[in-house]
Amino acid sequence: MNLDAPLPLLGGLSPQTFMRRHWQRKPLLVRGGAAGWAGQMPRQALFELAGREDVESRLVAQTAKGWQVQSGPHGRLPPVKRSGWTLLVQGVEAQWPAARSLMDAFRFIPEARLDDVMVSWASDGGGVGPHFDAYDVFLVQIAGRRRWRIGRQTDLSLRDDTPLKILRDFEPEQEWVLEPGDWLYLPPRWAHDGVAEGADCITASVGFRAPSMLELADQLLPRLLDPEDDEPPGLGLRYRDAGQVATLAPAEVPEALQAFAQEALRRAVSDPQRLARALGEWLSEPKAQQIFEGRSGDASAGVRLAPASRMLVDRWHVFFNGEAYRAGGRDAKLMARLAHARTLPGADVARLSEGARALVNDWLDWGWLWPNETTSAS
Repeated sequence: MNLDAPLPLLGGLSPQTFMRRHWQRKPLLVRGGAAGWAGQMPRQALFELAGREDVESRLVAQTAKGWQVQSGPHGRLPPVKRSGWTLLVQGVEAQWPAARSLMDAFRFIPEARLDDVMVSWASDGGGVGPHFDAYDVFLVQIAGRRRWRIGRQTDLSLRDDTPLKILRDFEPEQEWVLEPGDWLYLPPRWAHDGVAEGADCITASVGFRAPSMLELADQLLPRLLDPEDDEPPGLGLRYRDAGQVATLAPAEVPEALQAFAQEALRRAVSDPQRLARALGEWLSEPKAQQIFEGRSGDASAGVRLAPASRMLVDRWHVFFNGEAYRAGGRDAKLMARLAHARTLPGADVARLSEGARALVNDWLDWGWLWPNETTSAS
């Protein structure tokens, strides 16, 4: 991909221009940019996914009693002619090739930021109410029509009488009706409300993860202190207080112990390689409910990542579905090529070292990789 060339997906903007002008700055509406995906995620396929145990889904309805939310799996759904209800299915890229290709179309953005593709089906009047997201999102109209109203408001307080995170006071500033193939990009914290106009309204949301510092700390610290790993340098030192004087305030935590605790945390995160490994393992973890199944075939014709697989690299590691591997030289370059392109030709597989080819065969057995001749999702 030429990052400086106009891209039809982006309405003639280049990826570099889009990132400079709009990413995390301001919305963008593109008419027809996603025309190739119009009609590619049929209603019945989505309904079937919502009935599976290994797929996360929700049913949202606005009734006379207020908003109602029901988590899947959904054995039965309301009649399609009933107005005011929406089915939301997460992680569709792992199950449907068109959703995976839509997600891949935005891979000029770092893979570590990509989360998943949520696809919604709505009957006439269906929606989830005015809300905001803490992350970037591309809202792609697949079928039917949806009216979007958006606003950049400062009051993001939520109603306390619904099971959904709905804004108490929504102040729309712009409004559009999206047709199949149109899409709308919204940066974080832009208030928006989408309502289906007519039945069979299908919208794909390509979402991006934006972890908070608290979330990162919560996820990374346990990994940095994994008891199965070698002890981080310096963390075996025990607290000593030979200079402690007698005290009349025994309940007061000594300042020296507080300083010792702070130093312990500093040392726990001071090794950049350990921190990078912990971060890469977490970022590359697949969805918790994801199930992988091995595929028949070998790597001689090349391999590709299974749709649900996540593969990342840094200067020290290769990360695959939550596991970290060390690679160097040619192996590192070829593994990076596999991660970036999500496929590796057979000629390149043959150039891997014996140990790396053994790993590739393991990944095939686990279902993390598919042989290149395998093209359809299960």
